[in-house]
Amino acid sequence: MNTQKESQDNAIVRIAAHLPDLIVYGNFSPERPSVDYFDGVLMFVDISGFTAMTEKFSTAMYMDRGAEQLVDILNHYISAIVEKVLLFGGDILKFAGDALLALWKVERKQLKNTITVVVKCSLEIHGLFDEKEMEEEGLDIQVKIGLSAGHITMVVFGDERRNYFLVTGQAVDDVRLAQNLAQMNDVILSPNCWQLCDRNMVEMEKIPDQRAVKVKFLKLPPTFNFDEFFKKCMTFMNYYPSSQLKTLRLACLLESNAELEGSLQKYLMESILKQIDDRQLHGYLSELRPVTIVFVNLLFKDRSKVEAIGSAIQSACEHITSVLQAFRGQINKVFMFDKGCSFLCVFGFPGEKEPNEVTHALESAVDIFDFCSKVPKIHTVSIGVASGIVFCGIIGHSTRHEYTVIGRKVNIAARMMMYYPGVVTCDSVTYSSSSLPAYFFKELPKKVMKGVADSGPVYQCLGLNEEVVFGMANLRAKGNESYPLLGRDKEIKYFMDNMKKFLITGCSRVLIYEGNPGYGKSQILKEIEYLAQGERHRTVAIALTKISFHQNFYTIQIFMANVLGLDTCKHYKERQINIQNKVRKLMKENFYCLLNDIFHVQFPTSREISRMNALKKQKQVEKLFMKMLEKTSRGERIILIIDEAQFVDHTSWAFLEKLIQTVPIFIIMSLSPFVEDPCAAATAIMKNRNTTYITLGAVLPKDIRNKACFDLNVTGISRELDMYLVEGSCGIPFYCEELLLNLDHHKVLLYRAMESGEKSSMTWNNMFKSFIKSTDELKIYFNEEGNDVVCHLASGVRLKNLSLPMSLKEVSLIQLDSMSLSHQMLVRCAAITGLTCTTELLFQILPCWNVKMMIEALTTLVEADVFVCFQNGRDLRLAQQQDASFEVHHRSSALQPSDGTDDKDKDRELQELHNEVIQCHIIRFCKPMMQKAAYELWLKDEKRAMHLKCAHFLEENAHRCGRCQGTDFVPYHHFAVDIWLNKLDMDTMRNLATPHSCLSEEEAPASRLELRKKPELFPEDLSPEEIKEKILGFFDTVIDKMQQGEETLVPQEPCQCEDILTVVILPLAQHFVALEENHKALYYFLEIASACLLLGDNYMAYVHLNEGHRLLRILKKEKTWSHTFELATFYTLKGQICFNMGQMVLAKKTLRKALRLLNRVFPHNLLSLFFHDHMERKKHSHYLNQQVQDSPPGRKRLAELYQQEACFSLLWKIYSCSDYFHKCYAHLTAMMQVNTALETQNDFQIVKAFLDYSLFHQLAGHQGVWFPYELKAMELIAHLPLEGEAIEMVAYVAHVLSHIKFFMGHLDLAIELGFRAQKMWALLQNPNKYCSVLCRLSSSLLLRNRYKQLIPVLQSLWRLSSEEEHIFSKAYFYFMCLDIMLYCGFVYKPFEECLQFVSLHEDNTILRFHSGILLGFYSGLAIWYARLQEWDNFTSFFSKAKSLVTRRTMTTDYYAGTVKYVEGQVLHLQRQIEEQSHKAQDSGVELLKNLENLLSQNTTGAVFHPRLYHMMAYVCMLMGDGRNCHLFLSKALEISETQGNVLEKSWLLLSKEWWYSNAELMEDQWLHTVLTLPSWEKIASGRTQLQAHTSLLPAEPERFKCQRQQLPESLSLACPSTCTSHLPALGPHPGPATKTPGFPAKQLRAVRGFALCSLT
Repeated sequence: MNTQKESQDNAIVRIAAHLPDLIVYGNFSPERPSVDYFDGVLMFVDISGFTAMTEKFSTAMYMDRGAEQLVDILNHYISAIVEKVLLFGGDILKFAGDALLALWKVERKQLKNTITVVVKCSLEIHGLFDEKEMEEEGLDIQVKIGLSAGHITMVVFGDERRNYFLVTGQAVDDVRLAQNLAQMNDVILSPNCWQLCDRNMVEMEKIPDQRAVKVKFLKLPPTFNFDEFFKKCMTFMNYYPSSQLKTLRLACLLESNAELEGSLQKYLMESILKQIDDRQLHGYLSELRPVTIVFVNLLFKDRSKVEAIGSAIQSACEHITSVLQAFRGQINKVFMFDKGCSFLCVFGFPGEKEPNEVTHALESAVDIFDFCSKVPKIHTVSIGVASGIVFCGIIGHSTRHEYTVIGRKVNIAARMMMYYPGVVTCDSVTYSSSSLPAYFFKELPKKVMKGVADSGPVYQCLGLNEEVVFGMANLRAKGNESYPLLGRDKEIKYFMDNMKKFLITGCSRVLIYEGNPGYGKSQILKEIEYLAQGERHRTVAIALTKISFHQNFYTIQIFMANVLGLDTCKHYKERQINIQNKVRKLMKENFYCLLNDIFHVQFPTSREISRMNALKKQKQVEKLFMKMLEKTSRGERIILIIDEAQFVDHTSWAFLEKLIQTVPIFIIMSLSPFVEDPCAAATAIMKNRNTTYITLGAVLPKDIRNKACFDLNVTGISRELDMYLVEGSCGIPFYCEELLLNLDHHKVLLYRAMESGEKSSMTWNNMFKSFIKSTDELKIYFNEEGNDVVCHLASGVRLKNLSLPMSLKEVSLIQLDSMSLSHQMLVRCAAITGLTCTTELLFQILPCWNVKMMIEALTTLVEADVFVCFQNGRDLRLAQQQDASFEVHHRSSALQPSDGTDDKDKDRELQELHNEVIQCHIIRFCKPMMQKAAYELWLKDEKRAMHLKCAHFLEENAHRCGRCQGTDFVPYHHFAVDIWLNKLDMDTMRNLATPHSCLSEEEAPASRLELRKKPELFPEDLSPEEIKEKILGFFDTVIDKMQQGEETLVPQEPCQCEDILTVVILPLAQHFVALEENHKALYYFLEIASACLLLGDNYMAYVHLNEGHRLLRILKKEKTWSHTFELATFYTLKGQICFNMGQMVLAKKTLRKALRLLNRVFPHNLLSLFFHDHMERKKHSHYLNQQVQDSPPGRKRLAELYQQEACFSLLWKIYSCSDYFHKCYAHLTAMMQVNTALETQNDFQIVKAFLDYSLFHQLAGHQGVWFPYELKAMELIAHLPLEGEAIEMVAYVAHVLSHIKFFMGHLDLAIELGFRAQKMWALLQNPNKYCSVLCRLSSSLLLRNRYKQLIPVLQSLWRLSSEEEHIFSKAYFYFMCLDIMLYCGFVYKPFEECLQFVSLHEDNTILRFHSGILLGFYSGLAIWYARLQEWDNFTSFFSKAKSLVTRRTMTTDYYAGTVKYVEGQVLHLQRQIEEQSHKAQDSGVELLKNLENLLSQNTTGAVFHPRLYHMMAYVCMLMGDGRNCHLFLSKALEISETQGNVLEKSWLLLSKEWWYSNAELMEDQWLHTVLTLPSWEKIASGRTQLQAHTSLLPAEPERFKCQRQQLPESLSLACPSTCTSHLPALGPHPGPATKTPGFPAKQLRAVRGFALCSLT
């Protein structure tokens, strides 16, 4: 066997496996054709069922069901048949799709015994397959066998490059007929075979009306020894291997022979030879692939003379080969088929895919038909052309196989060829995909074709006729007339500008739109055709095809036919009359005949014209056309629109060049990039100074969304569907269409009416089911009522694994096949890694590549827009967030460099690109469909091996970055879960342990037997002021040390965790999913969800946690797997997401479930509550007072403790928002959090728990309890060595204390701490924490009216948002800018800019699913419009805010947003009272209750109390309750004074002055105010003083004056003249220039009533 294996490694053996022994051992004449005669037995085996199977797999929804499964099934059955034939001495001549033809070549006298052997073989083939097994696998496979015997003729033909062979003769015809008579499991003997066989051996059954017979069984005598009989028969078979050789074929033992190898190579396709040379597996070229099949059948006049037939076949073959070669088509098979010779030709084999494949196939078919019809010996030529998905691959046995095609489209092409003789036919897919004009085809009557259930319409391909000139004036844009042109406003503006210049100046202009197919060029021209209509405008719009390019003067012919009005004429005589009327004064009558060939008329040919040569005739025609157009242009403006202008012929280009210089004409063209350099005339036109050349780019995501909504006829689509379409389409409209059609085909799109926020109940499954609506520009296309329908995906759909539509796969395959083999391999390897991968990983999985090879290949592929490269993850994220791929680029060809400098510039650009690639660390596919298409090319085993390689490499780095101590995102995760349960190898395991900086269970550190003796930082005798100074001094000392640049204190690099998540852990999880390592995949999906929560992305955490949930359900079925900790972690993460989304009931339920799984008992009734509270208090006291600590917990225990602490930290906040009874639970859970943290003995966890416990007591109003815990936290960090994690702990404490002080209303201390935290996070290079502290600091400064310090903080926020594309910092920046305009009396950024930010980014997943920022933004905008009394706009934004206010979380941003939302309610109440609404009284009472509830809740920060009391006072004033108005106003003033809330205090004093005085305000006071607000730049430079006066207050309704007169006079206090009296002097400030907001010209009334100040 070793000898055989070594032999099979020889190239000649691998070549021989594709060929029969008849060819391998044949000795043929070098002449072509060559004919040979012999006798033998033929077996035709037809295996039906594979075609249906191919169709099933080709339409599979997911990528995991494709070619590899089909290969396995095909070869399981076919391989068994081949092996049986070879064992019985047969020679497989050909595989014809799912059938095969075998030969037993023997002398005539041996036919009798050989037939017995073949019958025995046939019966055993039928016994190979178990019907029950096939039924269980859902297969319907039937085997039918026909046998014949007699004289056989073989013909070898071809050319110098390729040879083909076929067998012919009566025996070949007979075996085909016999097989046609067979039913399932039948063996049919042809009449001649029955005559020649040993009838004593065969029991037969007659077939009615047929001479052929059916074999029932072999009736062997009892003493008959079949083995001896078989051995004797095989002695007459020349190439049957002896039993000692232990091989099925003698050809497997061929030795190297260069001459024979060269001879055999001619029988194989080049792609197969490449595969053999590259030593690829048999499955390398096997795939489900879109191709075009061309079946050619030749029927001969006289079949009796084989030599004559051979010469005819030779002539046809030579021509077919030459035609196919021009378009990279291939002859796959040649065989005798139903008394004719058939050529199976294929366009689009692997490595040979080209654009316009279908058009090339039809052109080739017409060419072949025309040629073969003229070959003398050929009687009838029939050609069938079909396009679609077929299986292309190697089928058979390892010792004998062939490359073939199987599929329904192969059958359709064959049937059309036979049922429509004498013509070229095609199916409907070919017809619609050909890009050929309709007159090229004629629909034929439908026929019932055997084996084809429904072929659809069948068309005859006619060729050109006289209709070519006419009927071509209309453009072919898809869709109806009302289809909107989306995302092309700039392109249309270019047309309008050029049109205006053309009409004014009267000079010719040319506008050219260039873009790849699918970018919507035809749609743009259709819109332009509509816009170009006008009085005295002559607009001619034509669409060209590939055929147009090959016809001289074709474009001008069509153009002039339209100008002359000939396109509507039905008869040539009518055309002649029109021409005579038009040209009578322009040319002599004897010259009319020049137009005969052009316009298909029949003017008499004059002697003068007959003597002219072609060139002179052409010049005369051009001269005439120019005169006609000059005449036309005097009365009308000529506008010529040409679609697909790359197909303009050279003569027409030359004429157009002269035309624009002679006649005023406006030409608008669209074209795809030229494949070859354009002709000189085309180049001259494009470089003309009056030519505008526009390169179309992709459209914006919003336009893709609008297109999807319009095509689906819905007002909104789900977020998941939106992300899939935006990413998958790459901004190309056609790709979006195809993706939608594919989703619709698989029936995964569901539709339902949009539910209001009030009606829809929130569950885990619909928590993120928000719908992104189309923009306002689409509203005119929808009905005003009853169209509020949205589209979402069916549950369980995995978009990531969804198969590509074949149209898009074809686009990718064309690009892939145009690459070299090495580049293809790189793309395929990169596809395994996903959309994004690192260059290090790619290098690891590339087979036998060096770095230089990879860099050079990547440079080429980046230049070809296959990949885009990035230096780091930050660059990748910036590129994704900026939508760079959707920009529209404009250029002019006239600006391109000349030929002399072009090469130098290209070399320089290429070198720069090469340097960029060298420096890049991450590559990403430009188009996701290329990654999917390349991924689908891998076979199952190869794919698994590659995923395994990737997993090996990535696991080493699948943890947090070194800056974060290399730990797990889920703390101690890999200690709690045995992720080595399905380990890859021990080396990987050891490597993984190294970077984690975590010790194993056995290596746990010894317990700390004694507590560190710490000197007290805060002695008991210190006053609060001294403690404050000590705390601030400590932070200042740390900052000084950090600023001195000590490497041990400040990290040298920023945190890389986000990069690791993107390029390591996310791909790793997908690799384990592909490897079906569900345990490890679950582990990493939980890590991913945890990482997303740390990065503030709730939506992506939800997405990946759901993937983890799917794996959990699978793993629960495996009894051997313990999933308790993973399930607990899942519920913990789920609880965090629910909490962040404000779903407190669901969060509480989920977190308690997690605690149960973590074996943490939690009380369920009052009695157990008191018991647990008592126990936790004792435990707490023990932990705080113990002198000797317990042994540290093990790593597994730590993992559980960390999860428990995470649950408790959320639960106490949830319980704090509830009633009194549940607030008892809040105290218990807060204490349990502290105790759990103390048990971990981790300083960071203890500090966080102390600060949380302090906040709980402050919110609960427990004076004196909270302060010691803040001091404990400070004591703890003060005694830590300042290095590594300790520095971040210090920054964290400063940050959290700043936040707590702000929340509780201690503004000055919040500012002091905030500035220190800001400095530390800036030095630590943590953008998320830096952003958070800047947000709180800016709010504190705003309330203190410290604008001089506020503006630099806002500038820091802006820089962070710009440098890092940090969306939250940008959102908060604009949020603060809006507050400044609303309440502070100046403008930092104009209102329009704030509004634009919201409209552009409100669907951002981070902002959309954040618990407060958008709520505050929407409420602020509603307040703005309420003041302007634009109530429609108010309602729009207020309703958006209303949908978010139910997401109740204990965060500052949420409460700030809620307070502003209530402010909007107050303004709405005022409007109700003004309009004397009957609901006003109830609304006022309800609003007061809501305000009281907010104040009574512990979780509402004290910083918001002045604002809430202020609003309560105003509501009371509106309701006529003067006494309570006075009380609430006084309370608000008192708290503002205590907190130092200068901004609120100033507004309170203004309110008092207004409410309790006779001051009058103008009706349009707010409009007047906002129009005169000064910019910060003017204030900072001293050019304008910040005058805050009563103009900031709106006017008061008359009906309220009497109410305020009744209020106590004691409240009429003097008010400072300005609300900014506490502002420090302002100096010069280098802030950005701002513009005051613009408003409509119409007069707007100011909102009447209260002008509130927002607290942030």
